[in-house]
Amino acid sequence: MKTAIVLGATGGTGQVIVSELLGRGIEVIAFGRSQSKLNALMAEHDYHPKLTYKLGDIFDYQAIIKAAEDVEVIFQCANVKYQEMKDKLLLLGESVMKAADTLGKKIVIVDGIYVYGHQVAKGDESHPHQPHTKKGKIRVEFEQLIFSPKWKSAKALIVRLPDYYGPTSQNSYLQPTLEGMAANKISFFIGNLKTPREYVYLPDAARMIVNIAMKDDSYGENWNIPGAELISGKEIIKIARQVTGSRKPIIPLTKNAIRLIGLFDVFMREIVEMMYLTKDGFILSGEKYKKRIGPIPKTPFKKGLEETLTRLMRID
Repeated sequence: MKTAIVLGATGGTGQVIVSELLGRGIEVIAFGRSQSKLNALMAEHDYHPKLTYKLGDIFDYQAIIKAAEDVEVIFQCANVKYQEMKDKLLLLGESVMKAADTLGKKIVIVDGIYVYGHQVAKGDESHPHQPHTKKGKIRVEFEQLIFSPKWKSAKALIVRLPDYYGPTSQNSYLQPTLEGMAANKISFFIGNLKTPREYVYLPDAARMIVNIAMKDDSYGENWNIPGAELISGKEIIKIARQVTGSRKPIIPLTKNAIRLIGLFDVFMREIVEMMYLTKDGFILSGEKYKKRIGPIPKTPFKKGLEETLTRLMRID
């Protein structure tokens, strides 16, 4: 791979994919709809000679075609808001796949684990797709669209991430906790503090995603992007206090508390049905990756949280 385009390049995942590609000497086009955010991304990379950008709307497949016509691989990192998923996710999928198919390109789709529902078996790529939530069912439809036989020329793969964190993270469940602690404010933690959960450090995820994308035989399949180890909220907060020095209270939000907040906040209202993930967790197996790609990068939580919180404190 010598050239690539990253759709949704200014988002949390998009930014690390851009960085990983540039680090490998690959020419990158950052695609997004915000001029100011794309300018900030260019500045963040000191106007790297291999980085350019194109303005466009992810729902306009012709804009994607125009921007991606000279690249080898399309990385689809754009997403839709929780409250817009029902109306917009399949439109997004149709747009990016129509563009990839028209151009005959490889396309890497970044997605999550909602398609699985409750964990009932080893969390490998063959885990049953039995979602019990509205968002999970929509994500199954999204996967079916990506791998639809109607696309004759595109070659797609899906990478699935658990919850994540990192210097570029923006919309993860852990984000409000880390942002509050970085600002030395009272903050909240979504879920209970005792359940060990899986989180992937975004730079590690980007490395794995690009490694998968480099292999021709990776396409047409789902791929897990597992985290380092399991860690509880209590352990995360302990490390974060060491980094930030913050001693302000952290308030765990239960399902009932989020349901109450959801009466006034549409985003929190949408989180309620996903709270099963904070109670039971879902552990992704990395066996397929290890067997076909190589060792899984595992940045220790202490180092990852230090880098994340240092960035947040600098922004604050």
